[in-house]
Amino acid sequence: MTEMYEVVVVGGGAAGLSAALVLGRARRRTLVVDAGEPRNAPAAHMQGYLTRDGMPPAEFLALGREEIARYGVELVRDRAVDVTKDGDFAMALASGRTVRARRLVVATGLKDELPAVPGVAERFGRDVLHCPYCHGWEVRDQPFGVLATSALSVHQALMVSQWSKDVTFFLHKVAEAELSDDDLRRLAAAGVEVVPGEVAELVVEDDRLTGVRLADGTTHDRSVMFVAPRAVPQTGLLQQLGAELRETPFGAYPVVDETGLTTVPGVWAAGNAMGFAEQVVNAAAGGYRAGATINGELLMTDLDADARV
Repeated sequence: MTEMYEVVVVGGGAAGLSAALVLGRARRRTLVVDAGEPRNAPAAHMQGYLTRDGMPPAEFLALGREEIARYGVELVRDRAVDVTKDGDFAMALASGRTVRARRLVVATGLKDELPAVPGVAERFGRDVLHCPYCHGWEVRDQPFGVLATSALSVHQALMVSQWSKDVTFFLHKVAEAELSDDDLRRLAAAGVEVVPGEVAELVVEDDRLTGVRLADGTTHDRSVMFVAPRAVPQTGLLQQLGAELRETPFGAYPVVDETGLTTVPGVWAAGNAMGFAEQVVNAAAGGYRAGATINGELLMTDLDADARV
């Protein structure tokens, strides 16, 4: 049996829950489909969200789920595997359930692919970090390492120097020739040491990062490592619907207007599904904007239909 909703939200992170909260309060029959794989799951705390600074991500999401339930929003732990549009939207879930909706919010986020250096994945979210705005204050003034994943990692090395004056930039598989003269001048001005050579592994002692070992056997003492993962946007549903994507240095993301509306009528994107740099606070704001826009559009659509009768 196919169930009909006014809006289906795919993704139960900050963006999806925020959209669902607005829609539930607007008395829209709304379903949230959540696979339970939040991007910030490895992090012990989230920072930079006013009044929620330092809150564990799992606690934040649990509170969000409680809030949407107050307004009759349904949430299922499931995965959307297929979607088609034939007037409304028909969505197949991994459980075998099929649902239909007049509008969709895609808040499926992205996945972080980490370099295959022993110790990086195991320590990610602890003392291997990616965002100084998220974690810089907590590790300030410690010896930092930055693991280059491309020449663009120069920017990360320069940024983290604001939180520590002891920064070593490990080129790993990036050739020094790939760095521009401006890159080298800025690194020198920031006091960042540049170390060529491939990184073999991170050194961990007593469950904490203590150093970085190169392939030639030399070791550099470090207690924090920053790395820029490869972002993999979860845009499969958008691609199935034929949404236009734009290429960026951080992956392909949907073309959207200021409300998150994609090039597919009736489909909005929010959070990291629409951009790499969306922090939790941005994602929540984007979800709110999408939810409010959808409610207004549905209202006017229905009023216009009634007026024609």
